[in-house]
Amino acid sequence: MGKISVAIATFNEEANIADCLRSVKSFADEIVVVDGASQDQTRQIAQGLGARVIKTKNRPMFHINKNRAVEACTGNWILVLDADERVSPELGQEIRRVAHRKREKGDPVGFWIKRKNFFLTGFLKKGGQYPDPVIRFFEKGKGKHPEVSVHEQIEVDGRLGWLKNDLVHLSSPTFTRYLTRENRYSSLEAQSMAERKLKINLFNSFQYLFLKPISTFFSLFVRHQGFRDGFPGFVFSLFSGLHYLLAYVKYWEMKRSGRVRDIKQDWL
Repeated sequence: MGKISVAIATFNEEANIADCLRSVKSFADEIVVVDGASQDQTRQIAQGLGARVIKTKNRPMFHINKNRAVEACTGNWILVLDADERVSPELGQEIRRVAHRKREKGDPVGFWIKRKNFFLTGFLKKGGQYPDPVIRFFEKGKGKHPEVSVHEQIEVDGRLGWLKNDLVHLSSPTFTRYLTRENRYSSLEAQSMAERKLKINLFNSFQYLFLKPISTFFSLFVRHQGFRDGFPGFVFSLFSGLHYLLAYVKYWEMKRSGRVRDIKQDWL
């Protein structure tokens, strides 16, 4: 039988971690939480629910801590989760079946999982937000985050398959939570612009302040039918476009002030 480990990286997730851990209790043989020096009760709650907790420093590139959690797992199979994700009973049963069945040559060593994203009042069905596939389940030693982008997929050394049931993602249950996450992501994008030495000129200003925001909005709201999700679909499409404007303004501020933006402050 295959032992299943769950790997999670956290920072100030006391509002989420308990429900996340409870959602995997029925099938997980081991839970490893790498916590980035949370200032709330995240570690205590996780330990109380049976997780093995490793305290480390908080890193804006949080995939570093995710990789550390993966490396600390001892199971044959590893499921990587965020604290705001929940595994349904159906998905949990499917994961257990995959891990416990007899392996044959050529079988997948990793799996895509469809993800449902909650935004404001419900799950988004359009706007390119479903099925939102992510690679999260793989054999130990076969998967790793590249640690390049916050939106990167896990790289798996071998064949990939698909699981049938959905992973629930409660990323933005309130607009305040969404804005907090967007502030972090736009700061990381501004840092990426600095690393690429993007020029502040008329062309790039037009591209990031107008072209990218407008084209992204129309792509999500019209082409991918975000309008079918009602007002939440409109808000999501609008602010997805504004992501580029916010990042460019932060980058412009960094260049004009001559100060290096301390993006760690956005995680406090």
